Amino acid sequence: MLEMNDSPQPADLVVISAELAIPPAELHFRFSRSGGPGGQHVNRSETRVELLFDVAGSPSLNEAQRGRLLRRLAGYIDGEGVLHIVSSVTRSQAGNRADAVARFQALVAAALRQRKRRVATRPTGASRERRLAGKRQRGQVKRTRRGVGRGDYE
Repeated sequence: MLEMNDSPQPADLVVISAELAIPPAELHFRFSRSGGPGGQHVNRSETRVELLFDVAGSPSLNEAQRGRLLRRLAGYIDGEGVLHIVSSVTRSQAGNRADAVARFQALVAAALRQRKRRVATRPTGASRERRLAGKRQRGQVKRTRRGVGRGDYE
């Protein structure tokens, strides 16, 4: 018989999309002191949060998702395939941790979203004619700006 604590509950999972939810055990956090002004608090408290997620070794991702993340989030991923997200926007560690998780969710969801294929279209005849008429009009304006030639005084 399964106990309630044997499997991760949906509330415990970090939900990315309808198809993907990541267990919190796959997210690792590192804490350090934030920079900037703040006096003694900032000098003594480790409120800066760095979220680490192993994209290359995550069992939650299928191969298509893994490849898409590695390709689209290459600027956030180090040589070992670990995604790094840093947050130091608030003065509390809990706030920065929540911000890092929210940014992680948004970033991964955006990277996994299927982009629409662009359907190549051709300009219509009317739009082509409008473009050419505009070019003719600009040429006419430029012709009227020309200086008077020598032969025009006689």
